[in-house]
Amino acid sequence: MPTPEQSPLGKAVSYADQYDPTLLFPLPRQPKRDEIGITGRLPFMGADLWTGYELSWLNLRGKPQVALLQVNIPCETPNIIESKSFKLYLNSFNNTRIGLIEEVRERIFADLNEAAWRGAATMDASIGVRLVPSELFDQQPIHELDGLSLDRLDCECTHYHPAPELLTTIPEEGIVSETLTSNLLKSNCLITGQPDWGSVQISYSGPQISHEGLLRYLVSFRNHNEFHEQCVERIFTDIWSRCAPVKLSVYARYTRRGGLDINPFRTSHPQALPPAVRNARQ
Repeated sequence: MPTPEQSPLGKAVSYADQYDPTLLFPLPRQPKRDEIGITGRLPFMGADLWTGYELSWLNLRGKPQVALLQVNIPCETPNIIESKSFKLYLNSFNNTRIGLIEEVRERIFADLNEAAWRGAATMDASIGVRLVPSELFDQQPIHELDGLSLDRLDCECTHYHPAPELLTTIPEEGIVSETLTSNLLKSNCLITGQPDWGSVQISYSGPQISHEGLLRYLVSFRNHNEFHEQCVERIFTDIWSRCAPVKLSVYARYTRRGGLDINPFRTSHPQALPPAVRNARQ
């Protein structure tokens, strides 16, 4: 079973500029899920939404082409794609001649699908891949996450490692449905320790969750080392177990690094994936 320590993260590498799908490094999701008690059937559904801002190749006459890449990887896949290997893989297109943009999309789709599902007996869902050509760049919107901002609260924060005990409900307030947001989510890369900055949106129906406790809980990830996907699953499972909502969705949009952003979405109930709309920090 490959481990994060075996990935290209934190290591000097040479950059290939000819198409090479072997550069992709899948990492199994299950070991980190074991840490938070997720075994067997997943308590959520959803996907990891990636945006690639640095995709380029050559047409058949050698002229560079550029596009934005949008990828949805279902959370049911046994593997995540290690982000540095993803960057190296996309760079391998730089001096590769390809006739049509659809051919680029088809190669990326096949390669990511294989890596994400590697080792699985069956493929339960396909990834999604979309390329946005340069003539459509001006149609890409910027919008902040909708909801009531927790950041308005003036509260004391003293925990900087995940502290689920900060999550409490207010039973006397009854059952509510609300969407809450914060721009104060920060964690660190599991291997390199580099900071990962994010915004998070939490939608739920159920007993009223203490807003102050929830904000302090989100801040408690500040010195925590974990990949984006794992942080969001930890947030989901902590809220689900501590606050017992009837419905819950957690969506985080992280700032890009090396031309890639990763935006995990986890939900307790079937619904459409969030639209691929970046926020101002991305």
